[in-house]
Amino acid sequence: MSGPHFRSPRITWWAVWFMLPACVLFGALVLVPVVLAVLLSFANWNGVGAVHFAGLSNWAQLFSDPTAGAALERTAILVGASWALQEPIALALGIYIAGKQRHRAVLSAIYFLPLLISGAGIGIMWSNILSPIDGGVQYAGMHVSVLSFLNKDWLGDPNLVMGTVVVLVAWEFIPFHSLLYQAGTRQIPNVLYEAASLDGITPAQKARYITLPMLRNTIVTSSTLNIVGSLTIFDLIYTLTQGGPGESTRVFALDQYIVGFNQMDFGYGSVLAVVLGIIGILVSLGIIRLTGFGRMRSQMEGL
Repeated sequence: MSGPHFRSPRITWWAVWFMLPACVLFGALVLVPVVLAVLLSFANWNGVGAVHFAGLSNWAQLFSDPTAGAALERTAILVGASWALQEPIALALGIYIAGKQRHRAVLSAIYFLPLLISGAGIGIMWSNILSPIDGGVQYAGMHVSVLSFLNKDWLGDPNLVMGTVVVLVAWEFIPFHSLLYQAGTRQIPNVLYEAASLDGITPAQKARYITLPMLRNTIVTSSTLNIVGSLTIFDLIYTLTQGGPGESTRVFALDQYIVGFNQMDFGYGSVLAVVLGIIGILVSLGIIRLTGFGRMRSQMEGL
């Protein structure tokens, strides 16, 4: 009894030393910037001169800023449309590529290629492909009759540009969510499907009564990452449209950048950053509470 009792403090201290580098990095790269952003939201600073205390004036400006309100509405549209488009496709692809056949492994490697490209790179690539001057999509729409529906200004038409952004965001992130669903599907015990086959259960019934319930944890995790990630999308939209045409794609994260780095108003820009962070936290907590995710200790409880 005494041996394990005397060894446990040493084990605990070793665990602390192993965790220390990660804690230091988290504090330096996450906690410190968050604290600085909160403090700066109560000040006026143009990035060069002295910092002046502004009280609640920056926060009061938020409630009278129509640009921020419109950007928040666009962000809500982007988040909802991205989730509705990405999750079903990612779920279907994840279940499909979870199979053991060799051709599925090859297809999964192809599906994951967009995941290897940065958001900025995707924005630059597709801005050239969709260019109304010499873009490949426009050219195909003009010279191939069956593809005439592609002959549109996808990035210059305010009625089309947000839909285009949603599709490209999905093209970038569906591979990631498919990977989550692939891993979740492979953890489902095969004995469940074998028993269902003996009972004469159809493939559609297996998907409804076995696969989907067993993927409940994965669905909640993927949806949370999807929604919170869509709240903070910046690089793809900035390189693709820079918020245009007009302000058609000026979402909240991009509005924060424009206010802070283009208008050099770091005080009000910090307010927008803090608000975006609070929204992300509240959305995550809301999803966890509504789905009961925190009470599910294993994937087996999805049944």
